[in-house]
Amino acid sequence: MTSRLSAICFHATRPSDLARFWSGVLGWERADDPDGDVAVVPPDPTGFRILFLPGQEPKNGQNRAHFDLTSTSPEDQRRTVARALELGGKHIDVGQLPEEGHVVLADPDGNEFCVIEAGNGFLADTGFVGALACDGTQEVGYFWSKALRWPLVWDQDQETAIQSPGGGTKITWGGPPVAPKKGTNRLCFELALPAGADWEAEAARLVSLGATRTGTGESAGGRALLLDPDGNEFFVRRSR
Repeated sequence: MTSRLSAICFHATRPSDLARFWSGVLGWERADDPDGDVAVVPPDPTGFRILFLPGQEPKNGQNRAHFDLTSTSPEDQRRTVARALELGGKHIDVGQLPEEGHVVLADPDGNEFCVIEAGNGFLADTGFVGALACDGTQEVGYFWSKALRWPLVWDQDQETAIQSPGGGTKITWGGPPVAPKKGTNRLCFELALPAGADWEAEAARLVSLGATRTGTGESAGGRALLLDPDGNEFFVRRSR
């Protein structure tokens, strides 16, 4: 039995405030963890949560990962942007061109995200959270495909993307050039094991695929920290 993607984690200076923002933008319900962590959960119980963990890591350049939100029409895109701005988001410039149809925003903690224009074929079958778009190598895309047992749905020019066999949000990696990592990532994956699964066996499997143990031990919530082949942090949580 292998672990599954249970959450995308944000390290947030104000977890409750950031959860309120993303709950409002996405229309997801807030459902805090038994360990005291703040989370919002999707309407579809098979999807991942967004988990907000306390952290004071200063923002140092663009995040290595951001959400791409989809739109069904130009009016729908405008509504999503307006809702985000009302909740405390802001427009930002990351070098996008005026003729590009997507809108680049930041949440109240400075984390970038995009609202994609209607008609994007690549995100047509994904739902509102179309993608988690990541900076990363082809190798890390292959790693996560094997780690999660999600098939590759794109593998071209060193760009990769994976998607759950059940559909939903895609996770993409843009290939080179990959900017040097600066400090701890603000966004990371949390994997969770099913009840009764052998944590050590799963950690060994992930290491055999290219992960690295950090040696930091477990947190109070039963999470152990590992690194993927690009050096990105991710958690593996023991079953409760």
